[in-house]
Amino acid sequence: MRTPRNDLSAPTGGTPRGQRAAWLLGPALVAGVAYLDPGNVASNMTAGARFGYLLVWVVVLGNAMAWLIQYLSAKLGVVTGRSLAQVLGDRMRSPWARRAYWLQAELVAVATDVAEVIGGAVALWLLFGVPLPLGGLITGAVSIVLLLVQQRRGARAFEFVVIGLLAVIALGFTFGVFAAPPDGAGVAAGLVPRFEGSDSVLLAASILGATIMPHAIYAHSALARDRFVAASARPEDRAAGIPRLLRATRWDVTVALVIAGTVNLCILLLAAANLAGVPGTDTLEGAYAALHTGLGAVVATLFAVGLLASGLASTAVGAYAGAEIMQSLLRVRVPMILRRLVTLVPAIAILALGADPTWALVLSQVVLSFGIPFALVPLVALTARSDVLGGLRNRWWTTAAGAVAAVFLIALNGLLLWLVLTGG
Repeated sequence: MRTPRNDLSAPTGGTPRGQRAAWLLGPALVAGVAYLDPGNVASNMTAGARFGYLLVWVVVLGNAMAWLIQYLSAKLGVVTGRSLAQVLGDRMRSPWARRAYWLQAELVAVATDVAEVIGGAVALWLLFGVPLPLGGLITGAVSIVLLLVQQRRGARAFEFVVIGLLAVIALGFTFGVFAAPPDGAGVAAGLVPRFEGSDSVLLAASILGATIMPHAIYAHSALARDRFVAASARPEDRAAGIPRLLRATRWDVTVALVIAGTVNLCILLLAAANLAGVPGTDTLEGAYAALHTGLGAVVATLFAVGLLASGLASTAVGAYAGAEIMQSLLRVRVPMILRRLVTLVPAIAILALGADPTWALVLSQVVLSFGIPFALVPLVALTARSDVLGGLRNRWWTTAAGAVAAVFLIALNGLLLWLVLTGG
């Protein structure tokens, strides 16, 4: 990793206060790309096409929980100057415990890579007819370029590139909702929590796995560390600046999650309003074809462009998180580019074997959902400890809210497993 630059180097002096505040925004927007990866697109499109507005409440609830979780992750990085993976690695004295924890985290990272590379490959096929395996390789190559930007130009340049892609994602996935607005009564009914069989539970778990992504929890603390903490910073300077950074972080997370939540909801609403009951629309390819037929080439093309930007941006953020996890838990420094090449293999293999890309995306999100407790429970516990965050530890109600979110997610995963095993 590059030596991170200190926030105290941000422009001050005669710079207007609003501009100084804007300089502090960015890490949450980059981490927020993880909430808009192709897995989100597949899960939300499938949910809307198969169940209409039924799972609107899952998207809304997931986004609300995501705000708290991402703020706690960034808070840990800002206050301690260390990522979540670093703190866990330091507190696990047994090498075997670190290795076991790394293994589950690495499996989650691989599932993330599968979703992001497949999504980019599907988008290239829809837009340009590029064969899926070649599209996966192109997506991986672009992610390597983005990682080189992060390594050589620093955190801020990486943020600018990813935020630019985020703007493309937002445009691509929200335009269709304005072209064909959803039914207001249906949206309101979808806010009432309920399920309709095991398939809806599977999709709910998939939506939550795509919304509250374990690698985003690891990544956000590292992004905050890399942007705001410098090894040369004096402790007294850092202590004086932390309250300001935390205020800015709350705004950063709010902006990022409002964007991500709105886009995710628009994806589901677009499918619910225009694809529900239409044969074949529970796949990305079928959804694209139906959008092209029903709403025109512009909506369908923007959808595919958004999907491509989603794959390109999120795969770079996922690779960043995976490298941080490996370095902190295994204490082995593997070049980020080399690790990126290795983790491309499963996704390219799935594409080459001809597996259904959309179903592979949905299942990858279920894997991510099962990885959430391993990141979320330690995060809530660590940010509640005075020996970790001192006087900035969580207030009791913050810890309680985090615990409720963790229990809900774990219970949903348990219900999903029971339904799958019993065929319910």
